[in-house]
Amino acid sequence: MMQLFLEPIDVWLFRDGKPFDATSDHRASSLFPPYPSVIQGVIRSHQLVLQGVDLNDARAIAEAVGTAEDVKNLRLRGPFIARWDGEQFRRYFLVPADMTPTDSGYVQLRLVQPDSKTLLTSCPTPALLFSTVEPTKRLPGQWLDEPTLWQALRGETVVGVESQALFEREAYFGIKRQDHRGVTEHGYLYEAEYIRPSQGVGLYVEVSGYADWPSQGVLRMGGEGRGARYQVLSGLPSLPKPPAQLGQRFKIYFATPTYFQNGWLPAREDWSDFFDGNVTLLAAALNRYESVGGYDWAKNRHKAAYRYVPAGSVYYFETSGTTTFKEHVLQNGAITDAGAQIGFGQIFLQEV
Repeated sequence: MMQLFLEPIDVWLFRDGKPFDATSDHRASSLFPPYPSVIQGVIRSHQLVLQGVDLNDARAIAEAVGTAEDVKNLRLRGPFIARWDGEQFRRYFLVPADMTPTDSGYVQLRLVQPDSKTLLTSCPTPALLFSTVEPTKRLPGQWLDEPTLWQALRGETVVGVESQALFEREAYFGIKRQDHRGVTEHGYLYEAEYIRPSQGVGLYVEVSGYADWPSQGVLRMGGEGRGARYQVLSGLPSLPKPPAQLGQRFKIYFATPTYFQNGWLPAREDWSDFFDGNVTLLAAALNRYESVGGYDWAKNRHKAAYRYVPAGSVYYFETSGTTTFKEHVLQNGAITDAGAQIGFGQIFLQEV
């Protein structure tokens, strides 16, 4: 397993799932961290460069790194925002959705059984998440470093880190040109939003299936092929994998977006694609869905966009009898109906 830390040479542009061209929209928004589908393209592309593969030879490319539908032996975990000052390394994750902000910090919601006397008799789960304190407005883009995230998952009150402490958003304007002479075209003004990480802030990703890269180098990533410096790290603890044995009651935190065929529920709503044994979904806390799409450069067209459960979402489960994860969940550290190999649906588990 190879641990990579990526830092920008200038700024980065990571598009969201909305199509963007001269006739569809005038503003391109950026996401940070980008979706795992972006990073798998970055990793596979640089692997081709390192192997000296002819980028005009589709067959050679498929033999070396597979295709977008079959990435062969590649396995990714991430990407995650990280900060490294040469001595201390920290990974950052979104505040869990089962926490509510208060004046003293983020407090975990309480798991309760719906009362038949309430109006919530049509609740889709056996339990609800309820706030016992007066909440305040939830701030967007609040992050927790890894030790603080585990405190939050254990139910402790925590304080988040604002996005501005990790990265800034910068907007630039441009206009479409008609030809090589630089003549501009009327009515085609556009705005692009870029990400400028703070000093020492970049992206962390774990890569398996490829031979180790040179200890450091440069590569292209994101919109406009912006540059990044990478460094192969060593001696760091890897991201935690799910435990082999499950307790009677636990919750799952999604560290990256996950795709479920039935919206917020998987293709098999009894969760048998992911568990050996009987599990019951007690409750779930989710933020607004995210649309994940992209652009297919090989076919020169926009990819279909699908709705994903966002990172930070939390699902509570209860088991009856002996229950374990399926082998593919243990291998990939992920629960998702699609994209587990490339980093979607990455999970952390906490007993409750």
